Amino acid sequence: MALRRFIIVACFFAFILFACASATQIDTPPVFQPSETPTSTATLTPTSTLTPSATPRPLVPNFEHIVIVVLENKEFGLIFGNSKMPYFNQLAKSYTLLTQHYAVTHPSLPNYLAMIGGDTFGIDFNCTSCIVDAPSLPDLIEASGRTWKAYQEDMPSPCFSGAEAGNYAMKHNPFVYFQPIRLDKERCARSDVPFTQLSSDIAADTLPNFMFITPNLCNDAHDCPITVSDAWLKNLMGQLAPALDTDGKPYVIVITWDEGQGDHSCCGLPKAAGGRVATILVSPQVKNGFQDDTSYSHYSLLKTIAEAWELPYLGHAADAETTLITAPWK
Repeated sequence: MALRRFIIVACFFAFILFACASATQIDTPPVFQPSETPTSTATLTPTSTLTPSATPRPLVPNFEHIVIVVLENKEFGLIFGNSKMPYFNQLAKSYTLLTQHYAVTHPSLPNYLAMIGGDTFGIDFNCTSCIVDAPSLPDLIEASGRTWKAYQEDMPSPCFSGAEAGNYAMKHNPFVYFQPIRLDKERCARSDVPFTQLSSDIAADTLPNFMFITPNLCNDAHDCPITVSDAWLKNLMGQLAPALDTDGKPYVIVITWDEGQGDHSCCGLPKAAGGRVATILVSPQVKNGFQDDTSYSHYSLLKTIAEAWELPYLGHAADAETTLITAPWK
């Protein structure tokens, strides 16, 4: 009897233990064992990146050197294709020729003034005492930190104020007509100099940024045959072009004429202007064998220099009718 009671009690406790164990398994939630850090397969969309636009190409190259050579009194049709000027025409065919370039007026002096002052200042004859109190291209060049020189063939001394001296003519030297230059001896000695200094500056590698070269009355075709002028030009270019090519920096040599022999006009000039002249741009930066038929004037040359060097426009260079020279540049 006692054994039986013991078995019953043992079974009771065994049942209790089994029930508790089962309850523990049922009531205890399973423990989540995460795997290693999951790798996301989602594709990340990158934030948009602004692509900088290309720097706009300048309208005119920023030349290291700009040279203007002015010849005298010949109409376009008399020069272009003329076998008596073979070298000039060789340059015209090799580089860029402006076929519709017009002088401002007659006679010589006001055209020269227009090239560096942007106006004729009411001057309509070759005077010697008509001094202009106005800014000119050299003032702007100096203010920009650049240098300039006018090389005047046969001029006896810097800023020589005599009307003529041998084959030198004051009317072809516009710089001495501007009071801020003429009355400044230091500027004269430094920048308005006899042509002989050009070879010295080439030898010393001290060519200025802006050069204005005036041949004498024979070599500019004013008093002598154009064959003489052509030979002089060939000799000049033989010295000058290699000197400018040495450092690989951009340059342009403008060969033009002060006036033609007719009254042809264009682009905002008076109805009767200074005639059509043959103008060549010689430069590694111009299109080769190119003829630009755009209508230009001497004011266009001044405007283009100002654009190249980010200078203010002087006088009529600022006129809307004065066309900027842009087509020839590569």
